[in-house]
Amino acid sequence: MKSKNKHIIIGILLAVFALTTAFVQMPDPPVTKAHNDSYQAGEWLKFRVHYGLLTGGYATIDIKDEMFNGQPVHHIKGYGETTGIVGLAFGVEDYYESWVDKKTDLPYKFLRKIDEGGHTKNKVIEFDQQANKAHINDLKHNKKTTIDTEPGIQDMVSAMYYLRNNLETEGLKAGDEINLTMFFDGENYPFKMRFLERETIRTKFGKVKTLVFRPLVQSGRVFKEQESLTIWVSDDDNKIPLRIKASLSVGSLKADLDAYKGLKYPFEMVFD
Repeated sequence: MKSKNKHIIIGILLAVFALTTAFVQMPDPPVTKAHNDSYQAGEWLKFRVHYGLLTGGYATIDIKDEMFNGQPVHHIKGYGETTGIVGLAFGVEDYYESWVDKKTDLPYKFLRKIDEGGHTKNKVIEFDQQANKAHINDLKHNKKTTIDTEPGIQDMVSAMYYLRNNLETEGLKAGDEINLTMFFDGENYPFKMRFLERETIRTKFGKVKTLVFRPLVQSGRVFKEQESLTIWVSDDDNKIPLRIKASLSVGSLKADLDAYKGLKYPFEMVFD
């Protein structure tokens, strides 16, 4: 596997929330229902990224209430880093932030500052959702550009929270596909994710009912055609990611929910 691909894979796994929106294809209208508030300010999630029994790093994501240009927003901040032996061999430190309108679930601003084994980026993007424009400030290269966006564009962070609030899950059937458009690395990326099944999994907190999804990846980019990502989301009103697995030709990487607080609804467990 090329070094650049390693950077991207490990960085995405550490920024767990971004996994659901990376490297996908084919646009269609998203599967939605009436807006539902599945999260709130004060929510904090921590994920452990591991290779078998070896911990490779941690990622956290939290939400605060703020104002942005006079509009009430959720300020969502994510941070991921490698630790231990993995950190010594391959250091990763990633920051992601998104400012999301509380009513529309659309982002106004997105920040991505990453250092993945020397592969660095530092960009701030402001979205004009009325004019369908993305104003990009590349701080690393001191360069500003403006790119046309698709209506209702999402960023790498906001997309997961948009789906948490708007995805209809009660009527999901195996094979159903969810679609929207994400802005990634200066491009409009159509997002497609397939629903696989409902599954009860064992977590460190107990048994939990989940919805299992698979983002459809583009072959020839980071992942080969036969490789895949699988995501387990809590089958309750919170719809939080519980487990993410990347199956690679050299093995598999996993990210599991390790700690949480501030959920809007009770975290439902299954008792035998």
